[in-house]
Amino acid sequence: MNPITKAIRIQTAHTGEMEHSTPMFLTSSFCFDDAEAMRAAFADETDDNIYSRFSNPGVKEFTDKMVALEGAEAGYATSSGMSAVFASFMALLKKGDHLLSCNSIFGSTHSVIKKYLPNYGIEFSYVSADKPDEWEAAIRPNTKMIYIETPTNPGLAIIDLERVSALAKKYKLILNVDNCFATPVNQRPIDFGAQLVVHSATKWLDGQGRVLGGVIVGKKELIQEIYLFCRSTGPALSPFNAWVLSKSLETLDVRMERHAKNALHIAKALEHHPKISFLKYPFLPSHPQYHIATRQMQNGGGIVCFDLTGGLESGRTFLNSLQMLSLTANLGDTRSIASHPASTTHAKLTEEERLATNITAGLIRISVGLEHVDDILGDIFQALEKC
Repeated sequence: MNPITKAIRIQTAHTGEMEHSTPMFLTSSFCFDDAEAMRAAFADETDDNIYSRFSNPGVKEFTDKMVALEGAEAGYATSSGMSAVFASFMALLKKGDHLLSCNSIFGSTHSVIKKYLPNYGIEFSYVSADKPDEWEAAIRPNTKMIYIETPTNPGLAIIDLERVSALAKKYKLILNVDNCFATPVNQRPIDFGAQLVVHSATKWLDGQGRVLGGVIVGKKELIQEIYLFCRSTGPALSPFNAWVLSKSLETLDVRMERHAKNALHIAKALEHHPKISFLKYPFLPSHPQYHIATRQMQNGGGIVCFDLTGGLESGRTFLNSLQMLSLTANLGDTRSIASHPASTTHAKLTEEERLATNITAGLIRISVGLEHVDDILGDIFQALEKC
């Protein structure tokens, strides 16, 4: 079956009630018929559920759907996107290892890499998402993993997955890709050679701003190490959130098609606005990596970013003038969201670090929702008039 069909048809086995919709398995633990069955489960001789921190039928259903959508071998779901990112580092990197990361990444990921990994003796260095020719020179003898986002958050730089995969293969490195902005119905990094893919399921995968969640999929042997790390440290996805997310995946394809259609329309309408100094959207021909984006993505996704000519003050005025778009710390919702990365998600970066990733004082990130596109544009236009 097509992966999109699998995301709808993969279901936990029916209970005795023969329900059509998978129920929630809201239990902390699971029972055994006898002592031998319990011993065998704890010895990993069976696949029986033991404890919901380890596994749960509803969590497995969500994970299996993500494995199918991404074309992976295995997966593990976590309590949030950041717990998925952290687990993908800590389960596979050890003291003395080196992580090579693109410099344009989510603010919290930057904090984990810069502030916390060194505490465990893990080295790191950044390379510019816009300068792939410099990447190979940054690889060290102790480099173990390459970590990237594409499209990047929030600057929408596009990294050539085929090229970076070839680099990882040449040096026998783990390529770990944050695919949150694109989603698996738009881009499958594993098809280009990635070994791991991480997601904040809180965003487009849920799609309605309801629950937190994360997921890591990829090579079976790598996921096993991540599972063992998470089993002991506890960042498990709750059964309730897994139930919500599994249902959400059934509509992911049609939702992302509409998000991308709205976003492209908005990007074209705003591209030459006099109050905007530059605008980026992956499927606009003006995007610096347009040809890469159209080669590895099905559409441009649901994020548009632009820089206001008036800088910080114009950014504040724009946000304060919006009447419909939400101001909230999220993206990937049915409702359109506007944010100012320099003062929110990337505020803890230095000004130099922000500018190196094109996060200017006037940068606005729009997560384009499912409202009628004329209403979204109308709100943006009237806010721009006041800048």
